[in-house]
Amino acid sequence: MRFKFLTIFAAVALLAACETAPDESASGSGTGDTGGATATSTTTSTAPSTMKQMGPVPGSQEDLIVNVGDRVFFDFDKFSLGADARATLAKQAAWLQKFPSVSVTVEGHCDERGTREYNLALGERRANSVKDYLVALGVNPGRVTTISYGEERPVALGSNESAWAQNRRGVTAVTGGAGS
Repeated sequence: MRFKFLTIFAAVALLAACETAPDESASGSGTGDTGGATATSTTTSTAPSTMKQMGPVPGSQEDLIVNVGDRVFFDFDKFSLGADARATLAKQAAWLQKFPSVSVTVEGHCDERGTREYNLALGERRANSVKDYLVALGVNPGRVTTISYGEERPVALGSNESAWAQNRRGVTAVTGGAGS
């Protein structure tokens, strides 16, 4: 009898511990956020105009990553753009035309092979290659800056071809404008 009572008590305690009481003072910053608007009873079936849109903010870094792609890759010791890179950059140029107030920085990156100085110079040539292509596609050059990180910011760790291929890249980063 005592064992049954303890078992029931433990089960009730376990269930009570799992329950989370709603926080009435919460700001509602989840997907149901109404932008600070208070709920009112209306007879219309339209959603409030203050409802936030699902998905990334248009013109933001997340929007660029999700809908266009923010990076291109290079062959070993090269800064010329391949067909895949040109296709991605064409999409980036169209995206930048859609958001004329957005400015970007193109980051040039390298793998770990080579000296620090050599990789900084190669990263700069890669970043400028990306910028030049975007400008050739009609993007205002004043909206695009470049920086080289050389081998200093790898995205993949390891000393193998798979890691090196991921680190030889040019990354377009939103630095100002609509989504920042």
